[in-house]
Amino acid sequence: MDPTGNDLKQLLADDPGGPVVMLNLLRYKADGGRESYREYSRALVEGGHLARVGGELLYAGDGSTALVAEDGQAWDAVLVVRYPSREAFCRMVADPAYQEVTHFRTDALEEAVLQATIPWTAS
Repeated sequence: MDPTGNDLKQLLADDPGGPVVMLNLLRYKADGGRESYREYSRALVEGGHLARVGGELLYAGDGSTALVAEDGQAWDAVLVVRYPSREAFCRMVADPAYQEVTHFRTDALEEAVLQATIPWTAS
């Protein structure tokens, strides 16, 4: 559910440079998942973890009608977060203060996708 050391090494190895926007697709656990994720989000923003590395929450919203998806592919929530670099993201998740609050995320989620994106260039 959470990125491993190997995941972070791969993220850095694939780095094209520049900012990275992370797509978060979330499926909450039925019993208290949404509330636990709310605690994680509060800690992330109010605790300053995002700000310390220059991160910015661009969008957060609940999933709605899935127009093109196989059964079971609808998500409870979508977040889009921008970091100034992949290294900044890795620095945040390695921070011991951040690691103290990740249990809220782990406890909250039944399933998740955390995917780095690369901006399209005009051609």
